[in-house]
Amino acid sequence: MTTTSPGTGTAERFFTLVEEALAQRSFVRLVLAKNRGPQADLERIDVRLVELRGADALSFVHHHKTRDLTKNLPPAEGLALVRSLLGPEFKAGHLHTTTQEIQLGFTKKGQAGLHTRTLAADEARAADAGHNREKQRFVDPQAAFLVELGVMDAQHRLVPAMSRKWKQINKFVEVFSHAWADAGQARQGRVRVLDFGSGKGYLTFALHDHLSRLPGCEPQVTGVELRPDMVELCNGAVRRLGLKGLDFREGDVRSFAAEPVDVMIALHACDTATDHAIHMGIRAKAAVILCSPCCHKQLRPQMKSPAVLRPLLDHGIHLGQEAEMLTDGLRALLLESEGYATQVFEFISLEHTSKNKMILAVKRGQPLPAAAVLEQIRALKEFYGVREQCLEALLRQDGAACPA
Repeated sequence: MTTTSPGTGTAERFFTLVEEALAQRSFVRLVLAKNRGPQADLERIDVRLVELRGADALSFVHHHKTRDLTKNLPPAEGLALVRSLLGPEFKAGHLHTTTQEIQLGFTKKGQAGLHTRTLAADEARAADAGHNREKQRFVDPQAAFLVELGVMDAQHRLVPAMSRKWKQINKFVEVFSHAWADAGQARQGRVRVLDFGSGKGYLTFALHDHLSRLPGCEPQVTGVELRPDMVELCNGAVRRLGLKGLDFREGDVRSFAAEPVDVMIALHACDTATDHAIHMGIRAKAAVILCSPCCHKQLRPQMKSPAVLRPLLDHGIHLGQEAEMLTDGLRALLLESEGYATQVFEFISLEHTSKNKMILAVKRGQPLPAAAVLEQIRALKEFYGVREQCLEALLRQDGAACPA
């Protein structure tokens, strides 16, 4: 360990080391501790380097006794904030890099002392590996909502029984983050989100937390859930965490009044409820629509096995799989006809169902001609003998040019 004697240049040396770590990409995190400022309930501030919209930013997580607040700043502004806080308000700073741990402390008389420890080879490798993983993480494990919802314990350690949920939360936010960027919507200002079938709110809270960390973003996230006890549970968590721009309401996608939104989510919708959710997103002109369908019941009774496929589809399990594929394929094509680019892919299955498929739709800047897509829909329906599909019927009621 190296110790620097107190002196007028000690604090400046520490700030220089922080700047160098950021420039050399060796910065892991910075902790401001021993608060003596005006906010008595502020315990510490964690600072991490994150990437937002392709640019570096410093993420400041203010850990209060009962809640956490996050603020993201450009590096220059973030460094200026650190300079203004460390010394006048916080009497200790801990810089963690991939090769060193550096501590700056202030005495009661205001004298600064610097202590540096070079990491051993195995510690450095572990720090570097952790640093790389940190950059890939889309949800901050220090977020207060994770403790409130029981994903993390009070020390922000993962509760073993929630490991699958933690993985699902991270993957969902990652999918959304890329979709939001693809939609060209990674912008400042108000972002309106509707999440149908929000349940206990894990993904709803995570999305609100993610949007809150984007510079200048003002999320207005609403979870819609049929069960009043779940609505009460989630709104109670919102109040305890002191969150703004997040609320939960009792309702159903079939009867919920359409309103302009930027993001529409429905991850628990059963059978034709998925069609109503997609229809709601289209009517609301959502830039991003995310659905995880289950219980594909509508088309199966209508389907007539084409002669060439009859040896396969005579088996009930195969017919069910074909009905599921046809249902979601038609939904994707109908979204394409309404000006969306679509993907259908595997997602981490929800806890109460084995289904693991997600439909992602992102509004195109320039819609493609719909005629060819509508012909594909018509041909598929004719091939399988399908007479009616719920989303198609809903769009036809709106005057869309759907195939007969």
